[in-house]
Amino acid sequence: MGLDFGALPVDELVRKLEAPGSRVRMVLDTDTFNEIDDQFAVIYALLSPEKIELQALYAAPFHNELSTGPDDGMEKSYKEIIRILKLMNREDVPVYRGSEAYLPTDSSPIRSEAALNLVERAMASDKNDPLYVVGIGAITNIASAILLEPRIIERIVVVWLGGHALDWPDTREFNLEQDLHASRTVMNCGVPLVLIPCMGVASNLRTTLSEVRDYVKPSGAIGEYLYETYKNCKDDHFAYSRVIWDISVIAWLNQPKWVPSRLIPSPIISEDFRWSTDSTRHLIRCASYIDRDAVFQDMFSKLALSKVE
Repeated sequence: MGLDFGALPVDELVRKLEAPGSRVRMVLDTDTFNEIDDQFAVIYALLSPEKIELQALYAAPFHNELSTGPDDGMEKSYKEIIRILKLMNREDVPVYRGSEAYLPTDSSPIRSEAALNLVERAMASDKNDPLYVVGIGAITNIASAILLEPRIIERIVVVWLGGHALDWPDTREFNLEQDLHASRTVMNCGVPLVLIPCMGVASNLRTTLSEVRDYVKPSGAIGEYLYETYKNCKDDHFAYSRVIWDISVIAWLNQPKWVPSRLIPSPIISEDFRWSTDSTRHLIRCASYIDRDAVFQDMFSKLALSKVE
C-alpha cells in the first residue's frame, strides 16, 4: 500500500471492534440515488434515535446506468438525500458533497466537502468515544479522509457494507469494485472496521411489494415515498423479492445480536477481486449472518410509529 499507517495496539483495536454498548454518534456515507436500498437505510437511521445520533450525511460517487459518471452519481445522491430529509422534516441534519472521482492510486486522496468534514469531526472526537463512520457505497470519501489525516484511525470505527462473504467465489461487488484503491486502503490501514458482506450475509434482507404495501406504505409521506420507490424498481412483481442491502449496517448498530460476527485477520483484495487471507494481519470484525425477520420487524415498527404527513 502507499502510506505507512501506524497500527493501533491490539487491545485497543479489539475493544473498538466490540459492539457499542450505548448510543453512538454516526455519519452516513451513501450513494443514495444508486438503488432503492439506500433510501431505506437513511430513513431507518433517522428513525433510530435511541441508538444512533446521525450527525451528517455524505454523498458518495457511483457510476452505473443511472449516472453518466461518478461525479453525476454523487450529485444525484446529494439531491436524493436532500429530498429524503425534507420528506422527514429533518433538514437540520447537514449534508456534504463527496468525491467526483475514484481514487487514482492507493496514496492519492481526493479532497471533497465530505472527506474534509469527516476529518474535522473525527479529530474532534475522543479516542475513547469514537465516531462511527458508516459506508453503504463506494468507500472513496472515507478512504480519502484517512489518507488526508491518518490520525483519524484512532478516533473512528468504520462500518461498511462491501464485498461478498469470504467463502464466496469472488468479491466483485458494486461497492467494493467501483474503487479498488479506496477499498484496499480501508482494508489495509488498520482502522477499526466492521465489515458486512453482501452475498451470503446482507443478501438475507429480502422483502416484497406486498410486504412494503402492507407495512411501509401506511406510514405517511415517507411510507408512500418508499412504497413508490420499491414499486417502480420493477415492472412485474410476480414471485419477486428484492434485497434491501443497506439496512444491514443500521441493523448492526441497532442490535448487534441480529448480525452475528467474529474477529478475523483483515482479508486482502486481489487485482481480480478475490479474497485472500494472511493470519498476521490486523483484526477486523466480519458479519456471518443476519436475522432478516428481526431487522424488518424493527424497521416496519419504527415506520408505523413515525408517520410523517
